[in-house]
Amino acid sequence: MRTRAAVFACIATLAGSGAGSALAQNYPAKPVRIVVPQAPGAQSELFARMLGQKLGESLGQPVVNDPRPGAGGAIGAEVAARAAPDGYTLLMGTNSTHGANPALYAKLPYDPVRDFAPIALTVGMPYVLSVHPSLPVTTLKQLIAFAKSRPGQLNFASAGNGSTHHLCGELLKSMARISIVHVPYKGGPPASAATISGEVSMLFNTVGSVHSHVKSGRLRALGVTTTTHSGQLPEVPTMAEAGLPGFELQSWFGLLAPAATPKPIISRLNAETIKALNTPEMKSVIATMGANIMSGSPEQFADHIKSEIGRFGEIVKAAGIKVE
Repeated sequence: MRTRAAVFACIATLAGSGAGSALAQNYPAKPVRIVVPQAPGAQSELFARMLGQKLGESLGQPVVNDPRPGAGGAIGAEVAARAAPDGYTLLMGTNSTHGANPALYAKLPYDPVRDFAPIALTVGMPYVLSVHPSLPVTTLKQLIAFAKSRPGQLNFASAGNGSTHHLCGELLKSMARISIVHVPYKGGPPASAATISGEVSMLFNTVGSVHSHVKSGRLRALGVTTTTHSGQLPEVPTMAEAGLPGFELQSWFGLLAPAATPKPIISRLNAETIKALNTPEMKSVIATMGANIMSGSPEQFADHIKSEIGRFGEIVKAAGIKVE
């Protein structure tokens, strides 16, 4: 009986492999959609739209966006996870959907590792710690000392409870051993506006979102959260240089497909994505976003996701954050 079962399993595997190969040979035969787990106009949605246009040119089929915002990206991720594994539905994953969410949500409607086949990490963007100009500090060390002298009196804005902006603030609190109050807003732009108006003392937001406010003097930047300087704010030190060695977090986007998508399709999409990212047009868009290209193999992206889940899990556990 075991032998017969093994034979049938082998036949099924070979049949599936043959079907996958045939599918890959004819791919793509119709339009491809990229599910974006954020609202239209969000940075990831705009980036996915531009990347989709370049991919469409090389694939010979339209690549269209399908924004599915909500629940920290969980709604869009679930849509993509449950789609047919045929290469026609992709996900623009983020450090929320495939980093922070597993630690934040007790019941996530998808598994970020089991339910997806990574295609390519695309870009990464540093966050910037910025303060209102009225705050009497010009360096991170001064901010930490100022906060320690006024425990619980300073506050920081974020794009929402459990957002990666929020987790940056929690990491600052734990590493600097300061007491500052979290004030969540409904998105990054309102959080930036609240800091510019002086409603809150500081925030972490992506460099592309705040660099113009820093340049105009409406915000004062104290540090970027990557190990290298930002091209848009080259004069701003890294958080490590400014006094917190080991402080490193960044926003990132990456392309994924539902699990069991044929490997030849994954390989082709990886190659086409890397080629698209390195075109002059995309390089210009990426520079404008304040981002850096982070492309690599599907296996490297899979390792990155596992590392991010562990990293954000530590931050969430230490801060005791839960999102319902």
